[in-house]
Amino acid sequence: MTQPLRYAINVTLDGCCSHEAGLPPDTESMAFWTDELRRSDTLLYGRVTYELMEGAWRRPDSGEWPDWMDASEVAFAEVMDPMRKVVLSATLDAVDWNAELVRGDVVEAVRRLKEQPGRGISLGGVKLPVTLAAHGLIDEFTFVVHPVVAGRGPRLLEGVDLKLEPVEQSEFRSGATVQRYRSVA
Repeated sequence: MTQPLRYAINVTLDGCCSHEAGLPPDTESMAFWTDELRRSDTLLYGRVTYELMEGAWRRPDSGEWPDWMDASEVAFAEVMDPMRKVVLSATLDAVDWNAELVRGDVVEAVRRLKEQPGRGISLGGVKLPVTLAAHGLIDEFTFVVHPVVAGRGPRLLEGVDLKLEPVEQSEFRSGATVQRYRSVA
């Protein structure tokens, strides 16, 4: 039995996935994302997402979280920081932050990763998920849909044709909705 690959991302009503679009994080959304991390024991990123996450959520050398972080952001960082990270990249020379660098055929690499024991793999980003979804490797999709029209930016799963089955839906006080789906073969 393979472990599940779960893709989760914030997205606007018009399908924009830019980390600068949507509502600012609040305590409720940060608690949701912290719980999402806890569902998996491995994080899977491409280069861009790895570098964004590392810049925001890696524990500083001082050991102290920055003053700009509130308690919900610290809780998120405390879960993410020690997690195993797998980075698929042809351009990075090395990674650290509990990460391993994987080069070559990303589809085959993810198939092998899914065969390893574990609770699940959490996938982030915009470009890598397109390739993995096109090859049927993503088992679950979670979209936090923000009540915002961005009008620009990278689009959710651009060019991929998917059939999804709804699993769960809930709403945050902010008006953002969590929509969880399973892939339909």
